[in-house]
Amino acid sequence: MIIRIIREILGRILVLIDFLTRPKPIKHSAEKQAKIDAAAKHFQLYQFYACPFCIRVRRQAHRLNISLTTKDAQNNPDIKKELLDQGGSRKVPCLKIEENGTVEWMYESKDIIQYLYKRFDVVLT
Repeated sequence: MIIRIIREILGRILVLIDFLTRPKPIKHSAEKQAKIDAAAKHFQLYQFYACPFCIRVRRQAHRLNISLTTKDAQNNPDIKKELLDQGGSRKVPCLKIEENGTVEWMYESKDIIQYLYKRFDVVLT
């Protein structure tokens, strides 16, 4: 019980720090931003709100100016079941990618972030 409370407090602190230090979004050309927005409609991020790894993915998506649909796999039993049944694991973060008639479930924050940078051809200088 006490561990759960400590985790919740630390999670909320991380969310606050994220909010206060969030990086500025990258400015893309209107054409590139339209392509990013269209592609992002096929992505869903399964997450826990205060999970540090989920925060990491959301920060980078914000930086890349990608609007990801998020799904609460912590508090919503239907989403939790969907993640387990379709993705194979209840682990978060998990990015569900639906493109070209296929579905891919990508776990690990580092892999998700690398995929987003590569998928949207963003190189930071």
